[in-house]
Amino acid sequence: MDILNIEDLAQEGNESYSMYTIFKEKQQNSTVKVGHVTIYPGETVPLTGVSKHEENEYSVIVKGSLLTEIDGKQYRVSAGQATYIPKGEEHIAVNDGNENCELVFVMVG
Repeated sequence: MDILNIEDLAQEGNESYSMYTIFKEKQQNSTVKVGHVTIYPGETVPLTGVSKHEENEYSVIVKGSLLTEIDGKQYRVSAGQATYIPKGEEHIAVNDGNENCELVFVMVG
C-alpha cells in the first residue's frame, strides 16, 4: 500500500485552479490517473476555450459547487455528487460560489 500526503506532491495549475496528480499508472493500452483539483471562487477552468480529454473522466465533488457546461447544457454539481464525462466531450467548469470547490477525479482511457 502507498500512502501519500497531497501537500507533498507537485502542484500544477494556474490562477484559476490547483491540481495534484496522486497516482498515474499505464497498463498495456490504458492509463488510469487519480488526482485532486481545487477551483478557486469566481474562476473558470479552463481559462479560455473548453476541456476535452482522450479519457473518460469520473469526479466526486467533495467541497463547494460548480456550474458546468457540457454540449451547451448547464448543470449544477455540489459536494456529495459525482459526475461522468465521456472521452471527447467538450466541457467547462465555473466556480460561481464564494468558497473553493474541491473534487477528486479519475481519468481512464
